Amino acid sequence: MTRGFSLLLLALFLAVALVAAAQQQEPSKNPAASTAADDAEANPGRPTVSTPATLTPVDYFQFETGVLAAWNSPGLSSQENLTEVIKFSVSRWIELLASSEPYAHSSAVGQPTNAPGDVALGVQGIAYHGEGVKPTIAFSYFGRVYSGDAPDLDIGSFRNSGLILVSADVKGFHYDTNYLFNEVVNGAVRRAQFGQTLSVSHSLTKKLGISGEIWHFTQPFLRSNTVGNLWALNYNMRRNLVLDGGFNRGLTSTSTRWEAFAGFTYLLPHRVSLH
Repeated sequence: MTRGFSLLLLALFLAVALVAAAQQQEPSKNPAASTAADDAEANPGRPTVSTPATLTPVDYFQFETGVLAAWNSPGLSSQENLTEVIKFSVSRWIELLASSEPYAHSSAVGQPTNAPGDVALGVQGIAYHGEGVKPTIAFSYFGRVYSGDAPDLDIGSFRNSGLILVSADVKGFHYDTNYLFNEVVNGAVRRAQFGQTLSVSHSLTKKLGISGEIWHFTQPFLRSNTVGNLWALNYNMRRNLVLDGGFNRGLTSTSTRWEAFAGFTYLLPHRVSLH
């Protein structure tokens, strides 16, 4: 269960996405519901490390699902994992988030393990709604509610995390940049971790886009830094369904050497009003 397992999971996820897209082709008996589904558009946060400052459509659940295969990370020879992020915006100012790693297969010094990773809950709030070159600015907080047994990759895992997020569009390019302040724990020892990310994306065609990213995190327990360069393609199959895939290359000796990933973002086409 190594690279073949990741490809199997990816094939399964893409099949689910295709079935969901096919089902949406069926005409709705409710014209109002059809209009709402057509107007709702996904706002993917994956596959980049950067998270958009902008929120998902209000009253819609968004699911971001992916698989990742990593090789040569500190303390690990390889790992394949499944990740899931669920987002729900209660207003144009506030978004609720849940992040989890339901499964990870890890290999370290010839000792393979299968275990779930962490689960975290968060909230993101808009401080300023921008448009065009005027950036949208947001703040976000995540807190870990379950500590999994899966080994961490180079960035590690946090107990608490605060983010400053900025997003804007400049001359046909979109950028997301984040500034992260994490509390990381090793036994009874706590340390502060700092991170910076910058992702730039551009549409190649109406449906196809490309993203490039550079990111950096301190590694307080290794007394080092991890830096990566990420590239990804996205395919907008529908307004509410986006497929993605790409790779990340670690740039320091304590960075995961290679990562390959694929997945999809799916915005449920049915409004769920909590008002």
